[in-house]
Amino acid sequence: MSNNHGNTPAAWTAVVVGLLGFTVGSVGLLFSPVSFTVFWIGVAITLAAGIVFLVMAKMGLHEEAGH
Repeated sequence: MSNNHGNTPAAWTAVVVGLLGFTVGSVGLLFSPVSFTVFWIGVAITLAAGIVFLVMAKMGLHEEAGH
């Protein structure tokens, strides 16, 4: 485990993508009637955040600066 406590480009990108997914999903639940299509798109975006993180970590973007 790294000592950077998540302060890496990979971690921050995953957080932003995950937040976007939660926002999209939440908006889908606010519609009247509820838009399950928009909700599930938000779920897919949120799950994609994990994939984005793994890909960026494999590219070396989840390491301490200067190493």
